[in-house]
Amino acid sequence: MRIGELAERAGVSERSLRYYETQGLLVPRRTSGGHREYPESAVDRVVLIQMLFAANLHSKKIAELLPCMRDPDGGPNEVATPRLVDELRAERSRIDHTISDLLRSRDLLDEVISTASEVHSRDHAKA
Repeated sequence: MRIGELAERAGVSERSLRYYETQGLLVPRRTSGGHREYPESAVDRVVLIQMLFAANLHSKKIAELLPCMRDPDGGPNEVATPRLVDELRAERSRIDHTISDLLRSRDLLDEVISTASEVHSRDHAKA
């Protein structure tokens, strides 16, 4: 499939796909005319890349991780190094801390909203 079709099917921009290519995350074949062609499996790969970016991993880490997650035909791969596993555990721990911080921020915001609502209700009742 061509870049436009992949972009549409994966829900990303063509610019993102070109970026993934420059980062070594996605490798298209080139036609004799120089056009990019992607296999069907590229859709799943792009979705996976998007999920890894959403987990706040940077492109260099994703490039290290992708070969450990899937082999070329999409099956499981067992080439993860102990160092990579340790780094991924550290990333998971960082995400857990971020989630905890966000939950505390949400709780604080809920308290402020509640207090502000009570004050607004009292002031509105007095009027």
